Amino acid sequence: MIDRARVLKNGDTFAIFDPSGDIESSGFPELGLYHRDTRFLSRLRLEIGIGKLVLLRSAVSEDNTLLAVDLANAEAWCAGGFTASTGAIEICRTKFLWEATCYERVRVRNSESTTFELSLNLEFDADFVDLFEVRGIKRKRRGDRLPTELRGNAIELAYEGLDGQLRRTSIRFDPSPVELVGTRASYRLRLEAGAEQTFDVVICCQAVSESLLDYDEAALRSAVAQRVLKAEEPEIITVNKEYNAWWNRSAADLHMMLTETRYGPYPYAGLPWYSTAFGRDGIITALECLWFDPSIARGVLSFLAATQADEENPARDAQPGKILHETRSGEMSVMREVPFDRYYGSIDSTPLFVMLAGAYYERSGDLDFIRSIWPNVERALGWIDTFGDIDGDGFIEYMRSSQGGLRNQGWKDSDAAIFHADGSLAEGPIAVCEVQAYVYGAKRAAAAIARVLQNESLAEDLARQAETMRRRFEETFWCEDLSTYALALDGMKELCRVRTSNAGHCLFAGIASNDRARCVAATLTREASFSGWGVRTVAVGEARYDPSSYHNGSVWPHDNAIIAAGLARYGLKQDAAKIFAGLFDASSFFDLHRLPELFCGFRRSSTNGPTPYPVSCSPQTWASCSVFLLLSACLGLNIRDGLQKIVFTNPCLPEFLPELTLNRLRVGDATIDLSLVRRGSDVEVDVVDQEGHVGVEVRKN
Repeated sequence: MIDRARVLKNGDTFAIFDPSGDIESSGFPELGLYHRDTRFLSRLRLEIGIGKLVLLRSAVSEDNTLLAVDLANAEAWCAGGFTASTGAIEICRTKFLWEATCYERVRVRNSESTTFELSLNLEFDADFVDLFEVRGIKRKRRGDRLPTELRGNAIELAYEGLDGQLRRTSIRFDPSPVELVGTRASYRLRLEAGAEQTFDVVICCQAVSESLLDYDEAALRSAVAQRVLKAEEPEIITVNKEYNAWWNRSAADLHMMLTETRYGPYPYAGLPWYSTAFGRDGIITALECLWFDPSIARGVLSFLAATQADEENPARDAQPGKILHETRSGEMSVMREVPFDRYYGSIDSTPLFVMLAGAYYERSGDLDFIRSIWPNVERALGWIDTFGDIDGDGFIEYMRSSQGGLRNQGWKDSDAAIFHADGSLAEGPIAVCEVQAYVYGAKRAAAAIARVLQNESLAEDLARQAETMRRRFEETFWCEDLSTYALALDGMKELCRVRTSNAGHCLFAGIASNDRARCVAATLTREASFSGWGVRTVAVGEARYDPSSYHNGSVWPHDNAIIAAGLARYGLKQDAAKIFAGLFDASSFFDLHRLPELFCGFRRSSTNGPTPYPVSCSPQTWASCSVFLLLSACLGLNIRDGLQKIVFTNPCLPEFLPELTLNRLRVGDATIDLSLVRRGSDVEVDVVDQEGHVGVEVRKN
């Protein structure tokens, strides 16, 4: 479905249309206009009295803001004694979202030399179902659909939920239809030769029709907002048009998924199922594009600090100091039919939060902000040392306390994702390998912050704790015969001796020794793990390997970007570039050059592209932003605003990128334009222009 669907998003609102711009439940049940986890429009069908329409073009603009659809009459059509040839009646539909409202303009044009009269109808409806209902969860009862109200050229559909909230869909037509009854608006068109007529439809979630902007005013505001976003971010220009398309789509996806909250911008996780704040996803997205836009990290840290758990709540898998997994605002969440209004069932969000705080300070030098969230960092560290270590063995484990919560609580959170070599599922408490690495990284990051805050004794204590974790991790998790780290340690203290991509995250956090990092790299880049498009989540030959599974053999772009960054951290740039090249090649096979949440892990062939995963979210923000981390990893790029300095460590560029220009890179109050050119195995870095002082250093070992 997602390859054919057309997706738009703005703020807390998103829409999924079929290629013709319609919403038809008989086609794909996911289609609709959604706001804050509720579907406010479940049907929208355009009919014109000229018979069947043929789709000529359907595309979302490069900046993800506008859907344009061109249609025409599919066959010759006769009216009033005159005949219109095939394609004579042209219909153009444009749609965009702005502030919880869908704006649509329909333009009908007669390209014949004869006058025609024809009808135009719009059928619409709103079922006000919760997103979890769309996903297949059955409810015992629902709220009440209220009587439809007519207000001149507008109609309002309403529903009162079991949570007592009134949800309203307002639909305004301009000009007024000749008939507006129930769920149908009808027009009569008279089109002179070569003439056209235009109709605007404004569909709003919650607001009354009288308060809505018109199409042109809303379009202007949307365009201004996009210009502001693009003016404040770096620009990448390369000689590879395919790469430029991938990069530009990824940046547009990031813009679309960023949602302004009371705490700052937050990258919502993905469409259609994850259009909300997820802790883990937001943190990893912020890390991926930290060099590109550090304000995202600040927004994520602010939001997660404000929603940090204050008390034990088994129904939410919450304990004091724990960082959010996800938040929902739909009726089913409010009524506790699902536990996700504020749910804390992720084992890794808390150490990742601390890692992001350290990385953000290193990038930005924003000490005032770090001071403001330092109490949250300390509470997160407290959670790691108490609630995080369930059985007191020094490792961080999970075991759900909410019956409706997640069985597995690492990033691979499907039920069958954590297993032993014989295929049997691991029983809790479960300590997955990458989380131990994140805890190591978190303690090192917190130690660095403590030093800046002049708390040297705490810094030394945290550094000692990190070293203890590193030593115990190496002793416990290393599997010499597999040449990698075990996937997990189960509740019986038995290792899950399985080759997985999780080990690459251990390199990302820096917990591995140099020798073992090279062993892990060799394991991950061999044919059993590397499909040709990317590293599989589980290697070929393992008991539960399935290339078309969600977590047991598929390829996830964000996972691969983290692995590439880990490889680059240990100087293994060619291995990082290999992953970069695989994902670049894969991107050219997906619609709009948009890497999806995941794709199947089948071996790469010379005749076919990667096999799509049938229900993969697209866009999925951390997948879209993988391109930012892949590039910075290969370049060894490290930006220090506080020092007004950019460092490239052993920079390399993959074969498909012989050169690139990086413009408007912001470092503190300064900006700089850079040119990077591959010279053999080396990369030459030149300053093209700059405003303000910025130091550039290229380190080569």
